[in-house]
Amino acid sequence: MSDLISGTGSRPTAQYPEDGHIPPEIETKHARLSSILAELGRVVVAYSGGVDSSLLLRVALDELGRDRVLAVIAVSASMPEREREAALALVEQLQASYRLIDTAELADPRYLCNPSDRCFYCKLGLFSSLTEIARDEGYKCVIDGTNADDAGDFRPGQTAGARLGVRSPLREAELGKAEIRSLSRWLGLPTWDKPAAACLASRIPYGTPITAGLLRQIDAAEQVLVELGFRQARVRHHGAVARIEVPPQDILRLARPEIRDIVAQRLTTLGYRYVAVDLVGYRTGSLNEILDPQTEPCTRALSEAGAKGGVMPDE
Repeated sequence: MSDLISGTGSRPTAQYPEDGHIPPEIETKHARLSSILAELGRVVVAYSGGVDSSLLLRVALDELGRDRVLAVIAVSASMPEREREAALALVEQLQASYRLIDTAELADPRYLCNPSDRCFYCKLGLFSSLTEIARDEGYKCVIDGTNADDAGDFRPGQTAGARLGVRSPLREAELGKAEIRSLSRWLGLPTWDKPAAACLASRIPYGTPITAGLLRQIDAAEQVLVELGFRQARVRHHGAVARIEVPPQDILRLARPEIRDIVAQRLTTLGYRYVAVDLVGYRTGSLNEILDPQTEPCTRALSEAGAKGGVMPDE
């Protein structure tokens, strides 16, 4: 089995000079980020343990101190257990004050019917809870990990954040994903090369109802790939078909008979009749490819907000 999990494991890259110094342009944006956080004073961080929110939390702690920062982790059926455990491990390593809150998206029929703006309802509930905590406990605002590169993707959750006044300091500091990884590495964060993550509901085509059982099935299927050493993998759910996405350079390894057989057998055991590999390879938001950005209501709202200089936080 050890040979089966010894794959290359595609890793993101980050600028990191041999002398250990961060590039001047990133250092400037780091200073800008610190300045933005200093102006906010006391903040509630929407923290998931991902690359973006981990850097945001670390810099907030550096600038404001532990007593003025509260990290809030959402406990949700759409968040893999391994992701929650990793988030908890890092927040404790950083010695940050934190809180777990249960989310209620599975009680919202608007979310369960899985429309294309599903994320709006999820984030509206989450950010409403966070803004209530901030208001009741004397924090100035809620901040999230939206970065400067997120404007080009379909993210209905941004509309919910904008409605509730959530701030996005990484985006305001004009930090993109590669720069965030570089800064994270320079600061010694273990998340600097963490693969992109998204909620389990993002594996389900729009219009297919979401259930707790379906989310558990997808989570278990992706855990199979994780255990086989695939750092970046998605199992897109198409009824009886599991469509697996891994980075193009990992497709040949996935197709090796000894690995292919394990994946097919275990996913079949989980309830899939057919197990397929997407030959295009992993890409973020592949289920958004069928959407028309000119007709999606949340996309239009975001475009209008951007034209007016509105705040557009990440989901």
